[in-house]
Amino acid sequence: MKDLLDLGGQVALVTGAGQGAGRGIALMVAQHGAGGVAVNDFVAERAEAVAEEVRALGVPAIGVQADVGDIASVRAMAARASAELGPVTLLVNNAGMAGPAARMGHDPLFWNTDPAQWDRYMRTNLTGVLNCCHALLPGMVAAKQGRVVTIVSDSGRVGEARLAVYAAAKAGAAGFVRSLAKEAGRFNITSNAISLSTLEPPMEGEALAGFMASEQVKAQLSRYVIRRFGKPDDVAALVLFLCSDAAGWITGQTYPLNGGYSMAI
Repeated sequence: MKDLLDLGGQVALVTGAGQGAGRGIALMVAQHGAGGVAVNDFVAERAEAVAEEVRALGVPAIGVQADVGDIASVRAMAARASAELGPVTLLVNNAGMAGPAARMGHDPLFWNTDPAQWDRYMRTNLTGVLNCCHALLPGMVAAKQGRVVTIVSDSGRVGEARLAVYAAAKAGAAGFVRSLAKEAGRFNITSNAISLSTLEPPMEGEALAGFMASEQVKAQLSRYVIRRFGKPDDVAALVLFLCSDAAGWITGQTYPLNGGYSMAI
């Protein structure tokens, strides 16, 4: 029987894949028949390290340093991926948060924020998605096949206090996903989003145990039906499904992946 999750040798480009969920996605598609994986990260060393892990699985891979918020950088990344691996027909827009150099925390109330800081959320979470799709969709249209999966956030789907601009950027990306689905569907290209809540931090051993035992984390986890944070493999598994033939008639949708933090009809 045909394996509906086998990607049939298609080439994938995963943004923000030097660590965390992005790394998990790159490894997951490599393990399920991808013909090549372009691993993007703002930090070249992280991208190359994950590309080496992919190559160790027997799948061609390249690490590509690029800031997805810069269209020239994205176009160069797309050109290199296509030249070295072949036409890219699987795009995973995973790069996000507050940009390559910033740590994201709870901001002041919106009316107390500095407008000069808004772009750090918009640039990666919304403009970056637009840039990557603009650079790679023409190749998918020519090939008459493609999958676009964009990681958004429950902050954008249901709102989150003190993250208003981040929520706006993620909600914008989800809206773009739906419009792209209507434009690209006739070319056998699907476009879907995954709406995440909090993922487990990249800690190990005693550091992770101490973090998880804190009263703040316990209070946060009480809001989840499944009493844990997400893991990279949780994200990677749904990305694989949406990239596969099993999801060939699914497009324009936003899937909550959040352990029951919020629910949707």
